[in-house]
Amino acid sequence: MAVMTSMEMHTPDWVRDAVFYQIFPDRFAKSERVERPGNVEPWDSLPTTHGYKGGDLLGVVEKLDYLEDLGVNALYFNPIFQSASNHRYHTHDYDRVDPMLGGNLALAELLKEARARGMKVVLDGVFNHASRGFFQFSDILENGQKSPYLDWFHIQKFPLNAYGQGELGYAAWWNLPALPKFNTDTEMVREFLWRVGTKWLEFGIDGWRLDVPGEIDDDDFWREFRRRCRNVDPDCYLVGEIWDDAQRWLRGDQFDAVMNYPLTRAVFGFVAKSLNEEQIKRCGYRHVPRLSAKAFAAEVEAIRLRYRPEVEGVQLNLLGSHDTPRVHTVLNGDEAAVRMAFLLQMTLPGAPCIYYGDEIGLSGNNDPYCRQGMPWSHREVWNLDLYTYLKDLIRLRQENRALRRGLFKTVFARGSLLIYARKDGQTTFLVVINTSSKQRKLAINLDSDVIPEGFYQSVRGPLHLELKGRHLTGLDIPAREGVLYSLV
Repeated sequence: MAVMTSMEMHTPDWVRDAVFYQIFPDRFAKSERVERPGNVEPWDSLPTTHGYKGGDLLGVVEKLDYLEDLGVNALYFNPIFQSASNHRYHTHDYDRVDPMLGGNLALAELLKEARARGMKVVLDGVFNHASRGFFQFSDILENGQKSPYLDWFHIQKFPLNAYGQGELGYAAWWNLPALPKFNTDTEMVREFLWRVGTKWLEFGIDGWRLDVPGEIDDDDFWREFRRRCRNVDPDCYLVGEIWDDAQRWLRGDQFDAVMNYPLTRAVFGFVAKSLNEEQIKRCGYRHVPRLSAKAFAAEVEAIRLRYRPEVEGVQLNLLGSHDTPRVHTVLNGDEAAVRMAFLLQMTLPGAPCIYYGDEIGLSGNNDPYCRQGMPWSHREVWNLDLYTYLKDLIRLRQENRALRRGLFKTVFARGSLLIYARKDGQTTFLVVINTSSKQRKLAINLDSDVIPEGFYQSVRGPLHLELKGRHLTGLDIPAREGVLYSLV
């Protein structure tokens, strides 16, 4: 097998400048322009596993100004296709946007309005499994061994037990009867899924977040998926939900990136004063090890070097998602830790992704409590200081290429104090994080290939630095705080 060189690998350039915002459609915003059934839960009530709150895509359209003002320029949506579940991972029809979300016309309007604001749109692709309501599986339930679609799924024995207790008679994701697993060895199934991938790119989306892609244990399937998607849009973004080492999928022939959960764990382990271990062990994080600055820097370096340089800048860096407790909950409501986590997220290599509501300080345990309605009508619960802080960080990132695309180098990592640089041309930023409960003072010598001659002033905070030759003094970092400095 020929070894693919880095020059032969292409990842979408626009992702390097992206700040993503993840939207759970049923819970973000709803529009009066969408007709919906009457039995929906009150928007501000606690979320439930099966209940709907009635959010829709036109509601998102009506909040695009809010997202643009925050600084977001890319949207990632949880599934939007017709489904009998509020999260829509139980797909009934891959060719139809759920009517409760406004249907295909609502997606068309969303894409048009997002494009007018320079925003990209990435959809969730659920290709490992369908649902009991998916037509071909329903045909098997109705017609048994006479169904022409037997080879679309892994049928083991009849009768199928799709609603009762006991052995199912077919393969299902995590043995959940609602989620029959596709048989992707069947050519018609493969063609069907590849067609879905290309259809919505032709419709105007900019990429796919691929749900549990490791469950389709077939590299050739994903290679062909990539080839066909790239034929439609050479710059489409393909990002996989892989929670751990993803080298298998990031060699340039399958995905562009993955959801960077290893970095998420490292960030939490470094900034946390305490961790919500009970909630952590109940989700895919499983365990978050506590890290010193040196251990964190080593983990970041290991994650970066695990993949090709073309991958590093497009990794999806997140602090929470629909599958995890919210960042505030993981960090036990420690505001200082949350701010340091956001500073790291916005300045480390990769594309940051904000889970809706995290910017205003929402808390929430694991599913379903991390999927609450966005409290638009209750601004009194918004943490406006945090919102302003994050908005400022996003603005600084968007205004400074060095923070998006610059070279990365750890400058100092010892005990509770971490300093790293992002450099592009003659522009250099220093990110300083002090996780200690005590103020830290430091004077260090800086490497000349990272720090050119000049002096630093604080972008955020009251601190002042002086650079005499290569000797940096004035590092007087308050307890439990992160600061960003720029070269002037």
